[in-house]
Amino acid sequence: MNGGGAGATMADLFARLAADLDSASAHHLDDVIEYRRDDVAFAITDGRAIELRLDPDVAEAVEATPNVSASRRGGGWIRFAPPTVDQFVLDRAEAWFLSAWRAAES
Repeated sequence: MNGGGAGATMADLFARLAADLDSASAHHLDDVIEYRRDDVAFAITDGRAIELRLDPDVAEAVEATPNVSASRRGGGWIRFAPPTVDQFVLDRAEAWFLSAWRAAES
């Protein structure tokens, strides 16, 4: 996986990934960016954290990862709020973004 170089953010990563994926679009709402596959929301970033809609079994496993919790959005959604962003964080975010995109297939 290649999340980007030094100084990359999760928002930068998501923008790049969405541009490369069929049926993915970004919708800006104030400071929040919501990513959809067709009409299904699958990822949200607000600059401080990301939230992703994963397959429920995957979401349950991911919740064991540091800085991850269940999202208030409901079943299958997780919130990832790492205190710092490094290549390991970007690698996780990329894998989860792609997994969420696949899970959002209509």
